[in-house]
Amino acid sequence: QVQLVESGGGLVQAGGSLRLSCAATGSISGITAMGWYRQAPGQQRELVAAITSGGNTNYADSVKGRFTISRDNAKTTVSLQMNSLKSEDTAFYYCNALVKVVGALRWYDYWGQGTQVTVSS
Repeated sequence: QVQLVESGGGLVQAGGSLRLSCAATGSISGITAMGWYRQAPGQQRELVAAITSGGNTNYADSVKGRFTISRDNAKTTVSLQMNSLKSEDTAFYYCNALVKVVGALRWYDYWGQGTQVTVSS
């Protein structure tokens, strides 16, 4: 019913930039918060950045000042601009969205399939 499709991961040198995008498709009547999480090998998944439908943002301390999250006007696509990348940013990045499906009475948590970001030092 609902899919989150990510794009934009890859390999970059330390100090470089990457932009991740995630598009929500399907029978959607509304999306509140959207965000990006990441998981490095042997570590727990952690929040990187999130944005509400009203545009309020929240960032992990480790990425503040380097990463910027944004949403398109239709509120169905979220992007993460990552600058000044460090080797410790290497992880699998997942898109997340809290979605109300058409005809549903509650909100559901959806995840993308993930995209690898590798930063070489």
